[in-house]
Amino acid sequence: MTNGEESEPGVLRSAENSQRATFLELFFDLVFVFALTRISQRLITDFTDRRSTLLSEAGQTLLLFLALWLVWTFTALVTSRLDPDQPAIQLVVVGTMFGAMVMAVAVPKGFGEHAVIFAVAYLALHLGRTLFLFLVHRRDRDVPLRLFIWLGLSAVPWLFGAINDDAGLRAVLWTIAILLDYGGAVAGWPIPKLGPAPTTEIPIAGEHLAERYQQFLLITLGESILVIGLTFSGASFAVDRTTTFLISFLTTVLLWRVYFHQAGHLLPVAITTARQPARFGRSMSFSHLFMIAGIVLTAVGYELSITHPLEHTSPVWLYTMLGGPALFLAGRAQFEYQVFARVSRSRIGGLIALVLLTPAMLLVPPLAVSSAAAAVLAAVALADALRSRRRTMPEAPTPPT
Repeated sequence: MTNGEESEPGVLRSAENSQRATFLELFFDLVFVFALTRISQRLITDFTDRRSTLLSEAGQTLLLFLALWLVWTFTALVTSRLDPDQPAIQLVVVGTMFGAMVMAVAVPKGFGEHAVIFAVAYLALHLGRTLFLFLVHRRDRDVPLRLFIWLGLSAVPWLFGAINDDAGLRAVLWTIAILLDYGGAVAGWPIPKLGPAPTTEIPIAGEHLAERYQQFLLITLGESILVIGLTFSGASFAVDRTTTFLISFLTTVLLWRVYFHQAGHLLPVAITTARQPARFGRSMSFSHLFMIAGIVLTAVGYELSITHPLEHTSPVWLYTMLGGPALFLAGRAQFEYQVFARVSRSRIGGLIALVLLTPAMLLVPPLAVSSAAAAVLAAVALADALRSRRRTMPEAPTPPT
Protein backbone atom coordinates (compact mmCIF):
# COMPACT_ATOMS: atom_id res chain seq x y z
CA MET A 1 0.00 0.00 0.00
CA THR A 2 1.08 3.54 -0.48
CA ASN A 3 2.30 5.50 2.53
CA GLY A 4 -0.67 7.84 2.42
CA GLU A 5 -3.10 4.99 2.55
CA GLU A 6 -1.19 3.10 5.25
CA SER A 7 -1.72 6.05 7.58
CA GLU A 8 -5.31 6.71 6.65
CA PRO A 9 -7.65 5.86 9.51
CA GLY A 10 -10.99 4.19 8.99
CA VAL A 11 -11.93 1.32 6.74
CA LEU A 12 -8.77 0.91 4.65
CA ARG A 13 -6.46 -2.00 5.44
CA SER A 14 -3.19 -1.00 7.05
CA ALA A 15 0.17 -2.71 6.74
CA GLU A 16 -0.33 -4.16 10.24
CA ASN A 17 -3.58 -5.96 9.34
CA SER A 18 -3.47 -9.74 9.31
CA GLN A 19 -3.34 -11.19 5.80
CA ARG A 20 -5.41 -14.20 6.84
CA ALA A 21 -9.09 -14.49 6.00
CA THR A 22 -11.37 -13.67 8.92
CA PHE A 23 -13.90 -16.06 10.41
CA LEU A 24 -16.67 -13.89 8.96
CA GLU A 25 -15.26 -14.37 5.45
CA LEU A 26 -15.15 -18.14 5.95
CA PHE A 27 -18.72 -17.96 7.25
CA PHE A 28 -19.63 -15.97 4.13
CA ASP A 29 -18.23 -18.77 1.95
CA LEU A 30 -20.73 -21.25 3.39
CA VAL A 31 -23.46 -19.57 1.35
CA PHE A 32 -21.54 -20.43 -1.78
CA VAL A 33 -21.26 -24.07 -0.78
CA PHE A 34 -25.05 -24.08 -0.95
CA ALA A 35 -25.05 -22.00 -4.15
CA LEU A 36 -22.73 -24.44 -5.91
CA THR A 37 -24.98 -27.37 -4.97
CA ARG A 38 -27.91 -25.52 -6.58
CA ILE A 39 -25.87 -24.88 -9.73
CA SER A 40 -24.74 -28.53 -9.88
CA GLN A 41 -28.27 -29.83 -9.38
CA ARG A 42 -29.60 -27.52 -12.07
CA LEU A 43 -26.89 -28.74 -14.47
CA ILE A 44 -27.65 -32.38 -13.67
CA THR A 45 -31.27 -31.69 -14.61
CA ASP A 46 -30.10 -29.95 -17.79
CA PHE A 47 -28.02 -32.97 -18.84
CA THR A 48 -30.65 -35.60 -18.05
CA ASP A 49 -34.21 -34.32 -18.37
CA ARG A 50 -33.90 -31.61 -21.04
CA ARG A 51 -31.62 -32.95 -23.75
CA SER A 52 -33.65 -31.38 -26.56
CA THR A 53 -32.96 -27.92 -25.15
CA LEU A 54 -29.61 -28.63 -23.52
CA LEU A 55 -27.69 -25.70 -24.97
CA SER A 56 -30.28 -23.12 -23.96
CA GLU A 57 -30.82 -24.64 -20.50
CA ALA A 58 -27.09 -25.00 -19.79
CA GLY A 59 -26.56 -21.45 -21.05
CA GLN A 60 -29.13 -20.18 -18.58
CA THR A 61 -27.38 -22.03 -15.74
CA LEU A 62 -24.08 -20.51 -16.87
CA LEU A 63 -25.52 -16.99 -16.62
CA LEU A 64 -26.74 -17.65 -13.08
CA PHE A 65 -23.33 -19.07 -12.14
CA LEU A 66 -21.50 -16.07 -13.61
CA ALA A 67 -23.65 -13.70 -11.57
CA LEU A 68 -22.92 -15.61 -8.35
CA TRP A 69 -19.19 -15.71 -9.11
CA LEU A 70 -19.13 -11.95 -9.62
CA VAL A 71 -20.75 -11.48 -6.19
CA TRP A 72 -18.06 -13.60 -4.54
CA THR A 73 -15.07 -12.14 -6.37
CA PHE A 74 -16.16 -8.52 -5.77
CA THR A 75 -16.52 -9.30 -2.07
CA ALA A 76 -13.04 -10.84 -2.01
CA LEU A 77 -11.61 -7.71 -3.65
CA VAL A 78 -13.42 -5.48 -1.15
CA THR A 79 -12.08 -7.35 1.90
CA SER A 80 -8.58 -7.41 0.37
CA ARG A 81 -8.62 -3.61 0.12
CA LEU A 82 -10.68 -2.67 3.16
CA ASP A 83 -10.34 -3.88 6.73
CA PRO A 84 -12.77 -6.80 7.30
CA ASP A 85 -12.44 -6.30 11.08
CA GLN A 86 -14.13 -2.89 10.87
CA PRO A 87 -17.87 -2.98 11.78
CA ALA A 88 -18.82 -1.11 8.60
CA ILE A 89 -17.11 -3.69 6.38
CA GLN A 90 -18.52 -6.55 8.41
CA LEU A 91 -21.97 -5.10 7.77
CA VAL A 92 -21.19 -5.09 4.04
CA VAL A 93 -20.11 -8.75 4.15
CA VAL A 94 -23.20 -9.85 6.11
CA GLY A 95 -25.51 -7.92 3.78
CA THR A 96 -23.83 -9.47 0.75
CA MET A 97 -24.12 -12.87 2.38
CA PHE A 98 -27.87 -12.47 2.74
CA GLY A 99 -28.27 -11.28 -0.85
CA ALA A 100 -26.18 -14.20 -2.15
CA MET A 101 -28.32 -16.61 -0.11
CA VAL A 102 -31.48 -15.24 -1.74
CA MET A 103 -29.87 -15.61 -5.16
CA ALA A 104 -28.85 -19.20 -4.42
CA VAL A 105 -32.35 -20.11 -3.24
CA ALA A 106 -33.74 -18.67 -6.50
CA VAL A 107 -31.27 -20.55 -8.75
CA PRO A 108 -33.42 -23.65 -9.52
CA LYS A 109 -36.14 -21.40 -11.01
CA GLY A 110 -33.88 -18.43 -11.65
CA PHE A 111 -34.87 -18.27 -15.30
CA GLY A 112 -38.53 -18.90 -14.58
CA GLU A 113 -40.85 -17.76 -11.84
CA HIS A 114 -37.98 -16.65 -9.58
CA ALA A 115 -36.24 -14.50 -12.20
CA VAL A 116 -37.32 -11.23 -10.57
CA ILE A 117 -36.14 -12.42 -7.14
CA PHE A 118 -32.73 -13.42 -8.55
CA ALA A 119 -32.20 -10.19 -10.47
CA VAL A 120 -33.43 -7.87 -7.71
CA ALA A 121 -31.27 -9.63 -5.09
CA TYR A 122 -28.24 -9.38 -7.40
CA LEU A 123 -28.75 -5.68 -8.10
CA ALA A 124 -29.70 -4.80 -4.52
CA LEU A 125 -26.57 -6.30 -3.01
CA HIS A 126 -24.25 -4.83 -5.67
CA LEU A 127 -25.77 -1.35 -5.72
CA GLY A 128 -26.33 -1.27 -1.96
CA ARG A 129 -22.79 -2.39 -1.21
CA THR A 130 -21.28 0.09 -3.66
CA LEU A 131 -23.33 2.99 -2.30
CA PHE A 132 -22.43 2.05 1.28
CA LEU A 133 -18.71 1.93 0.44
CA PHE A 134 -18.99 5.30 -1.30
CA LEU A 135 -20.42 6.79 1.90
CA VAL A 136 -17.94 5.24 4.36
CA HIS A 137 -14.84 5.53 2.15
CA ARG A 138 -14.01 9.17 2.75
CA ARG A 139 -10.76 9.66 0.85
CA ASP A 140 -11.05 7.47 -2.25
CA ARG A 141 -14.51 7.38 -3.76
CA ASP A 142 -13.38 7.06 -7.37
CA VAL A 143 -13.78 3.27 -7.75
CA PRO A 144 -17.15 3.03 -5.91
CA LEU A 145 -18.50 5.89 -8.08
CA ARG A 146 -17.31 4.22 -11.29
CA LEU A 147 -18.73 0.88 -10.22
CA PHE A 148 -22.08 2.42 -9.30
CA ILE A 149 -22.36 4.01 -12.76
CA TRP A 150 -21.59 0.72 -14.53
CA LEU A 151 -23.99 -1.20 -12.30
CA GLY A 152 -26.66 1.35 -13.13
CA LEU A 153 -26.11 0.60 -16.83
CA SER A 154 -26.36 -3.15 -16.40
CA ALA A 155 -29.39 -2.82 -14.11
CA VAL A 156 -31.53 -1.91 -17.12
CA PRO A 157 -31.18 -5.24 -18.99
CA TRP A 158 -31.21 -7.16 -15.70
CA LEU A 159 -34.59 -5.70 -14.71
CA PHE A 160 -36.17 -5.72 -18.16
CA GLY A 161 -35.08 -9.31 -18.61
CA ALA A 162 -36.50 -10.30 -15.22
CA ILE A 163 -39.96 -8.84 -15.82
CA ASN A 164 -40.21 -10.15 -19.39
CA ASP A 165 -42.01 -13.48 -19.79
CA ASP A 166 -40.14 -14.48 -22.96
CA ALA A 167 -37.30 -16.80 -21.85
CA GLY A 168 -35.39 -16.18 -25.08
CA LEU A 169 -35.49 -12.41 -24.70
CA ARG A 170 -34.61 -12.75 -21.02
CA ALA A 171 -31.52 -14.76 -21.98
CA VAL A 172 -30.45 -12.08 -24.47
CA LEU A 173 -30.96 -9.21 -22.01
CA TRP A 174 -29.21 -11.01 -19.16
CA THR A 175 -26.32 -11.90 -21.44
CA ILE A 176 -25.93 -8.20 -22.25
CA ALA A 177 -26.12 -7.40 -18.53
CA ILE A 178 -23.48 -9.93 -17.49
CA LEU A 179 -21.20 -8.79 -20.33
CA LEU A 180 -21.50 -5.22 -19.06
CA ASP A 181 -20.66 -6.32 -15.52
CA TYR A 182 -17.65 -8.39 -16.54
CA GLY A 183 -16.57 -6.00 -19.26
CA GLY A 184 -16.57 -3.11 -16.82
CA ALA A 185 -14.38 -5.04 -14.41
CA VAL A 186 -11.90 -5.96 -17.18
CA ALA A 187 -11.75 -2.40 -18.53
CA GLY A 188 -11.46 -0.80 -15.09
CA TRP A 189 -14.94 0.80 -15.17
CA PRO A 190 -14.03 3.67 -17.52
CA ILE A 191 -16.16 6.80 -17.52
CA PRO A 192 -16.15 9.68 -20.04
CA LYS A 193 -13.19 12.11 -19.90
CA LEU A 194 -11.56 10.24 -16.99
CA GLY A 195 -10.96 6.85 -18.61
CA PRO A 196 -10.45 3.64 -16.59
CA ALA A 197 -9.51 3.49 -12.93
CA PRO A 198 -5.71 3.67 -12.45
CA THR A 199 -4.99 0.12 -11.22
CA THR A 200 -1.47 1.03 -10.11
CA GLU A 201 -2.99 3.26 -7.43
CA ILE A 202 -5.40 0.68 -6.01
CA PRO A 203 -3.66 -1.15 -3.14
CA ILE A 204 -4.80 -4.62 -2.09
CA ALA A 205 -3.67 -7.21 0.44
CA GLY A 206 -2.14 -9.68 -2.00
CA GLU A 207 -1.67 -12.59 0.38
CA HIS A 208 -5.23 -12.24 1.60
CA LEU A 209 -6.68 -12.20 -1.92
CA ALA A 210 -4.61 -15.23 -2.92
CA GLU A 211 -5.85 -17.13 0.12
CA ARG A 212 -9.46 -16.26 -0.74
CA TYR A 213 -9.11 -17.69 -4.26
CA GLN A 214 -7.49 -20.82 -2.86
CA GLN A 215 -10.28 -21.19 -0.31
CA PHE A 216 -13.02 -20.87 -2.91
CA LEU A 217 -11.41 -23.50 -5.11
CA LEU A 218 -11.25 -25.82 -2.11
CA ILE A 219 -14.92 -25.09 -1.45
CA THR A 220 -15.70 -26.15 -5.02
CA LEU A 221 -13.73 -29.37 -4.54
CA GLY A 222 -15.68 -29.88 -1.32
CA GLU A 223 -18.93 -29.51 -3.23
CA SER A 224 -17.65 -32.22 -5.59
CA ILE A 225 -17.05 -34.50 -2.61
CA LEU A 226 -20.62 -33.76 -1.51
CA VAL A 227 -21.96 -34.77 -4.94
CA ILE A 228 -19.93 -37.99 -4.91
CA GLY A 229 -21.07 -38.91 -1.41
CA LEU A 230 -24.74 -38.09 -1.88
CA THR A 231 -24.91 -39.91 -5.21
CA PHE A 232 -23.14 -43.03 -4.00
CA SER A 233 -25.03 -43.15 -0.70
CA GLY A 234 -28.25 -43.52 -2.67
CA ALA A 235 -26.89 -46.36 -4.80
CA SER A 236 -26.03 -49.99 -4.14
CA PHE A 237 -22.49 -51.15 -3.39
CA ALA A 238 -22.30 -53.00 -6.69
CA VAL A 239 -18.83 -53.40 -8.18
CA ASP A 240 -19.46 -51.03 -11.11
CA ARG A 241 -20.86 -48.23 -8.96
CA THR A 242 -18.19 -48.69 -6.28
CA THR A 243 -15.46 -48.52 -8.93
CA THR A 244 -16.93 -45.33 -10.37
CA PHE A 245 -17.17 -43.89 -6.87
CA LEU A 246 -13.45 -44.56 -6.31
CA ILE A 247 -12.51 -43.06 -9.67
CA SER A 248 -14.58 -39.95 -8.93
CA PHE A 249 -12.82 -39.49 -5.60
CA LEU A 250 -9.42 -40.01 -7.24
CA THR A 251 -10.29 -37.42 -9.90
CA THR A 252 -11.11 -34.86 -7.22
CA VAL A 253 -7.76 -35.52 -5.52
CA LEU A 254 -5.98 -35.08 -8.86
CA LEU A 255 -7.76 -31.77 -9.49
CA TRP A 256 -6.52 -30.58 -6.08
CA ARG A 257 -3.00 -31.76 -6.84
CA VAL A 258 -2.80 -30.17 -10.28
CA TYR A 259 -4.11 -26.83 -8.97
CA PHE A 260 -1.78 -26.47 -6.01
CA HIS A 261 1.38 -27.72 -7.72
CA GLN A 262 3.73 -24.74 -7.88
CA ALA A 263 1.40 -21.98 -9.13
CA GLY A 264 -1.29 -22.65 -6.52
CA HIS A 265 1.23 -22.56 -3.69
CA LEU A 266 3.05 -19.48 -5.02
CA LEU A 267 -0.03 -17.38 -5.76
CA PRO A 268 0.41 -15.15 -2.65
CA VAL A 269 3.98 -14.31 -3.66
CA ALA A 270 2.95 -13.76 -7.27
CA ILE A 271 0.28 -11.19 -6.37
CA THR A 272 2.47 -9.28 -3.90
CA THR A 273 5.41 -9.11 -6.34
CA ALA A 274 3.37 -8.17 -9.42
CA ARG A 275 3.94 -4.69 -10.86
CA GLN A 276 0.18 -4.03 -10.74
CA PRO A 277 -1.24 -6.19 -7.91
CA ALA A 278 -4.83 -4.97 -8.34
CA ARG A 279 -4.86 -5.76 -12.05
CA PHE A 280 -3.20 -9.11 -11.39
CA GLY A 281 -5.80 -9.88 -8.73
CA ARG A 282 -8.64 -9.16 -11.15
CA SER A 283 -7.05 -11.38 -13.81
CA MET A 284 -6.93 -14.20 -11.24
CA SER A 285 -10.69 -14.04 -11.10
CA PHE A 286 -11.01 -15.21 -14.71
CA SER A 287 -8.55 -18.10 -14.55
CA HIS A 288 -10.21 -19.32 -11.34
CA LEU A 289 -13.61 -18.90 -12.96
CA PHE A 290 -12.62 -21.40 -15.67
CA MET A 291 -11.15 -23.84 -13.17
CA ILE A 292 -14.13 -23.66 -10.83
CA ALA A 293 -16.59 -24.05 -13.71
CA GLY A 294 -14.58 -27.08 -14.83
CA ILE A 295 -14.77 -28.63 -11.37
CA VAL A 296 -18.53 -28.04 -11.19
CA LEU A 297 -19.01 -29.67 -14.60
CA THR A 298 -16.80 -32.58 -13.55
CA ALA A 299 -18.94 -33.05 -10.44
CA VAL A 300 -22.03 -33.30 -12.67
CA GLY A 301 -20.19 -36.03 -14.55
CA TYR A 302 -19.63 -37.85 -11.24
CA GLU A 303 -23.36 -38.12 -10.65
CA LEU A 304 -24.02 -39.30 -14.20
CA SER A 305 -21.27 -41.93 -14.13
CA ILE A 306 -22.03 -43.25 -10.61
CA THR A 307 -25.75 -43.50 -11.40
CA HIS A 308 -25.28 -45.03 -14.88
CA PRO A 309 -21.82 -46.67 -14.83
CA LEU A 310 -22.40 -49.33 -17.51
CA GLU A 311 -25.17 -47.76 -19.57
CA HIS A 312 -24.77 -46.20 -23.00
CA THR A 313 -22.87 -42.89 -22.84
CA SER A 314 -25.02 -40.08 -24.15
CA PRO A 315 -22.98 -37.68 -26.33
CA VAL A 316 -24.07 -34.73 -24.18
CA TRP A 317 -22.66 -36.41 -21.08
CA LEU A 318 -19.17 -36.02 -22.52
CA TYR A 319 -19.50 -32.26 -21.98
CA THR A 320 -19.27 -33.00 -18.25
CA MET A 321 -17.06 -36.10 -18.07
CA LEU A 322 -14.39 -34.84 -20.50
CA GLY A 323 -15.38 -31.20 -20.93
CA GLY A 324 -15.17 -30.50 -17.20
CA PRO A 325 -11.53 -31.65 -16.84
CA ALA A 326 -10.66 -29.91 -20.14
CA LEU A 327 -12.11 -26.60 -18.91
CA PHE A 328 -10.21 -27.00 -15.65
CA LEU A 329 -6.92 -27.61 -17.50
CA ALA A 330 -7.56 -24.60 -19.76
CA GLY A 331 -8.07 -22.39 -16.70
CA ARG A 332 -5.05 -23.96 -15.02
CA ALA A 333 -2.90 -23.19 -18.09
CA GLN A 334 -4.03 -19.55 -17.99
CA PHE A 335 -3.35 -19.47 -14.24
CA GLU A 336 0.16 -20.84 -14.77
CA TYR A 337 0.87 -18.19 -17.37
CA GLN A 338 -0.33 -15.47 -15.00
CA VAL A 339 2.08 -16.68 -12.31
CA PHE A 340 5.12 -17.78 -14.37
CA ALA A 341 4.61 -16.20 -17.84
CA ARG A 342 4.76 -19.71 -19.34
CA VAL A 343 2.59 -22.80 -19.76
CA SER A 344 3.77 -26.35 -19.08
CA ARG A 345 3.53 -28.83 -21.94
CA SER A 346 1.64 -31.21 -19.67
CA ARG A 347 -1.35 -28.82 -19.57
CA ILE A 348 -1.47 -28.59 -23.36
CA GLY A 349 -0.90 -32.33 -23.68
CA GLY A 350 -3.75 -33.06 -21.28
CA LEU A 351 -6.14 -30.84 -23.24
CA ILE A 352 -5.16 -32.47 -26.54
CA ALA A 353 -5.56 -35.95 -25.05
CA LEU A 354 -9.08 -35.19 -23.81
CA VAL A 355 -10.07 -33.88 -27.24
CA LEU A 356 -8.60 -36.88 -29.08
CA LEU A 357 -10.29 -39.32 -26.71
CA THR A 358 -13.77 -37.88 -27.28
CA PRO A 359 -14.80 -39.85 -30.41
CA ALA A 360 -13.78 -43.19 -28.88
CA MET A 361 -15.58 -42.40 -25.63
CA LEU A 362 -18.91 -42.44 -27.47
CA LEU A 363 -18.50 -46.22 -27.79
CA VAL A 364 -17.80 -47.05 -24.13
CA PRO A 365 -19.87 -46.75 -20.92
CA PRO A 366 -19.54 -43.84 -18.44
CA LEU A 367 -17.28 -45.93 -16.18
CA ALA A 368 -14.68 -46.11 -18.96
CA VAL A 369 -15.08 -42.41 -19.78
CA SER A 370 -14.49 -41.35 -16.17
CA SER A 371 -11.49 -43.70 -16.00
CA ALA A 372 -9.99 -42.13 -19.13
CA ALA A 373 -10.45 -38.60 -17.76
CA ALA A 374 -8.81 -39.62 -14.47
CA ALA A 375 -5.91 -41.19 -16.39
CA VAL A 376 -5.29 -37.94 -18.27
CA LEU A 377 -5.27 -35.90 -15.04
CA ALA A 378 -2.98 -38.48 -13.43
CA ALA A 379 -0.56 -38.13 -16.36
CA VAL A 380 -0.56 -34.34 -15.92
CA ALA A 381 0.08 -34.67 -12.18
CA LEU A 382 2.89 -37.19 -12.82
CA ALA A 383 4.52 -34.89 -15.38
CA ASP A 384 4.40 -32.07 -12.81
CA ALA A 385 6.06 -34.26 -10.19
CA LEU A 386 8.82 -35.40 -12.56
CA ARG A 387 9.50 -31.82 -13.66
CA SER A 388 9.83 -30.72 -10.03
CA ARG A 389 12.30 -33.52 -9.28
CA ARG A 390 14.50 -32.46 -12.21
CA ARG A 391 14.53 -28.85 -11.08
CA THR A 392 17.55 -28.00 -8.90
CA MET A 393 16.27 -24.62 -7.69
CA PRO A 394 12.74 -23.62 -6.64
CA GLU A 395 11.02 -21.61 -9.36
CA ALA A 396 10.14 -18.04 -8.46
CA PRO A 397 6.95 -16.36 -9.74
CA THR A 398 7.45 -14.05 -12.73
CA PRO A 399 3.97 -12.61 -13.39
CA PRO A 400 3.74 -10.78 -16.73
CA THR A 401 1.28 -8.22 -15.27
